[in-house]
Amino acid sequence: MSSTLESAQVAAAAARLGRTLNDEQARLLSVYLGLLVKWNTRMNLVGPSTWLEILDTLIQDSWHLSDLLHTVEPQPGQTLDLGAGAGLPGIPLRVFWQAGEYYLVEPRQKRALFMEQAAAHMKLPRTKVICARMEALPPARREADLIVSRAFMPWKKLLAEVRGYLAPQGRVLVMSNETSDETVEGYALEQVRDYTVVGKKRYFRLFILGGHDF
Repeated sequence: MSSTLESAQVAAAAARLGRTLNDEQARLLSVYLGLLVKWNTRMNLVGPSTWLEILDTLIQDSWHLSDLLHTVEPQPGQTLDLGAGAGLPGIPLRVFWQAGEYYLVEPRQKRALFMEQAAAHMKLPRTKVICARMEALPPARREADLIVSRAFMPWKKLLAEVRGYLAPQGRVLVMSNETSDETVEGYALEQVRDYTVVGKKRYFRLFILGGHDF
């Protein structure tokens, strides 16, 4: 199958899900999906086995997240994606949202290698992989304006653990299948956004360290 046809198929599948992709977005997603399916046969990176299943169940998170992040002011200068795994949501997110420096943090070497290969093939701007545990990050990576977490750890524990990795008024984006108005001491819940994937609600909760100065 040619890359042009694959891009067209990705664009058509996204359109059925309500998302219009431009040619470059379709091309980049086709590269990522092709690599992920290939590596997944050897490493079991994700549960779904076909590119269409991955698009339906996992990639949608990234374009919905990009819509939310485009509304954030000021835009983050440095983002940490903790426990990045196979690069979801981070790598496809960078197809749609490219503000600042984005660091995919993953301690497992094979997964980090996959992400490095994907980011290199896609030529994603300002998107880097760090193969390390969060606790081993250098001081320069402990001043994040935004931390993204899919399922790195329970959200209350996450907020408590990452205080020392955030810049003043840094934000933490939590992805989950449930929502709540709860927060953790020292944070304000800035925004909640829901969206639907395969008929089920999912939620983004955006917390800000210290809240806003009014």
